Amino acid sequence: MVVELDIGDARRIAVRAQLLDADVPVGLVGLVERLNLLQLDPTAAVAPSADLVAWSRLGNGYHPAQLDEAVRARELFELDAFVRPMSQLPAVLGSLAGWPLHGRHREWLKANDSFRRDLLAALRERGESLSRDLPDTAVVGWRSTGWTRDRNVTQMLEFLTLTGEVAVSGRVGRQRLFDLAERVYPSGLVLPERADALRQREELRLRASGIVRTGGTIVPGEPYQADHSGVPAVVRGIRGQWRVDPEQLDRPFTGRTALLSPFDRLVHDRARAKQLFGFEYVLEMYKPAAARRWGYYALPVLHADRLVGKLDATADRKAGRLVVKAVHEDEPFSAVVRAGVDAELAGLAEWLGLELSAD
Repeated sequence: MVVELDIGDARRIAVRAQLLDADVPVGLVGLVERLNLLQLDPTAAVAPSADLVAWSRLGNGYHPAQLDEAVRARELFELDAFVRPMSQLPAVLGSLAGWPLHGRHREWLKANDSFRRDLLAALRERGESLSRDLPDTAVVGWRSTGWTRDRNVTQMLEFLTLTGEVAVSGRVGRQRLFDLAERVYPSGLVLPERADALRQREELRLRASGIVRTGGTIVPGEPYQADHSGVPAVVRGIRGQWRVDPEQLDRPFTGRTALLSPFDRLVHDRARAKQLFGFEYVLEMYKPAAARRWGYYALPVLHADRLVGKLDATADRKAGRLVVKAVHEDEPFSAVVRAGVDAELAGLAEWLGLELSAD
């Protein structure tokens, strides 16, 4: 049976699945369990993305130190620029069975097998370490046109986290600490077959998204799609096929206002955001300043089941100010929307420990 939804139903399912309705979850670990993941990104024009995502759901009771504490307590784990609940570790590692699939990666690992063994031996002897403190004995350097060129230790550690031999054990500031996976991950871990692991990850992805498009280009890291989970759906007035989490159907919804990270999963699939919310968004930090419409690190603005604008703000920590450069209204804000945005701005400034000011 194909579920037929109107566009308002589809939007509310997406918002509710991302825990952005009025029912605020309790606790960081429970939040990540429901959201499936927090994406890590070093940009902190306002605050790092993972912290913004957590704050937008948990409010000012969330403190960034809680994220590292949960990784240290082995309640969460970090892998491939995402933080996930430890309960998902078997599915994630199982889905990576046989990695690397890419020939270039396989060839580099094969050529540097002695280097791999040297790093594992160093970690076994020293315990958790920063990448800069580990020996570079690469036989063949890593070649890249980007910033990873010749960063052999970092690249090998990245690869060994994906093969399950090494794990991120915590952080010192923004720098990762690495250790042998056997000292970080639970003992006696049983991994599902790769096909089962991929299915489990798809089911979790759909639960966190509520409704997803089927087909399309598979993005690296965490795809948008869930082609086989949930139930098929159509959204009236929108072309294409969808899958919906049946547990999200016919549930009550009470909306609220929220300021979102540019990497928030509600807007991360830009095509879905455009189709369901009529929301156009591009992260403009890589554009020249003169070419930006909304700002270097504009925060999407959610009100109830609508994405209504973008906030251009910067945390000037030296001056102790959260500087609001502009609030871009996709449509003129009502008094209720404006009051909600103002309240969220005040809460964001308080959480950051900064004084709210206009540019």
